Amino acid sequence: MGAELRKLRERAGMSGSEAAAYLGGERAQISHIESGRYGVSDQRVRRLAAHYSANDKHLVDALASMAEERTKGWWDEYRGILSPGFLDLAELEHQATYIRAIQMLNIPGIFQTEAYARELIRSGVSDLPAAELNARVEHRVRRRDIFDRPTPTPFEAFIHEAALRMRYSDSDTMREQLDFLHTVSTWTSVTIRIIPFTAQITGSVHSMLYAGADIAALDTVQIDSAFDAGFLDAEAQLARYRALLDSVKSISLDSEESAQFIQLIAQEV
Repeated sequence: MGAELRKLRERAGMSGSEAAAYLGGERAQISHIESGRYGVSDQRVRRLAAHYSANDKHLVDALASMAEERTKGWWDEYRGILSPGFLDLAELEHQATYIRAIQMLNIPGIFQTEAYARELIRSGVSDLPAAELNARVEHRVRRRDIFDRPTPTPFEAFIHEAALRMRYSDSDTMREQLDFLHTVSTWTSVTIRIIPFTAQITGSVHSMLYAGADIAALDTVQIDSAFDAGFLDAEAQLARYRALLDSVKSISLDSEESAQFIQLIAQEV
């Protein structure tokens, strides 16, 4: 919501100071709203949108609805413990109407077992304090909350064969992870599709997550990183990543073949 308000302000050619003056505050107030550090009421969202001459009624209604309905989620328990990017990712997944993801070198975070996640995080960040390591693992596992709701979030994951074979842990932990991924593939709202080594990849394919919203203007891409989460929301960027996802889908195994493939590799571990 904050990012969209920033884009509306910038399209209006208005500075943060000018927008703050309209609200009777200081520049920092707008900065905090746009960065998500401050909450904002639905009425204030509509006032700002009108001041920015925003004429997309569906977008303004969606932003106002987000402001009205926003409540603290479980991820807020980790504020001050984990960096904001991790919290933003959990909220993004919680709010998404559907999710599509590509994972090239490891199992998607939301589908990782505790043991696998612990070894993966430890291998990516050396000398991480035990408290933060535990918090990251716990936070990663709790992201699966989106599948426990009355209407689980549809999630389509494209996972490269390399991610299934990379050894971040001992054989038992890896086998447990693959068995769990196979179980995940049977969940009604989840589709797992494997990209085999034999598939010909064209262009640059890298790990990412596409979170769809009620209206396309609020779609968001998260670029995967072991250290934090970066987010993209410009339409040109979104269009490129939609095309990338469709391209990867065309070279992936179907869901049934993928489930069998995961089982085969688990037996080889």
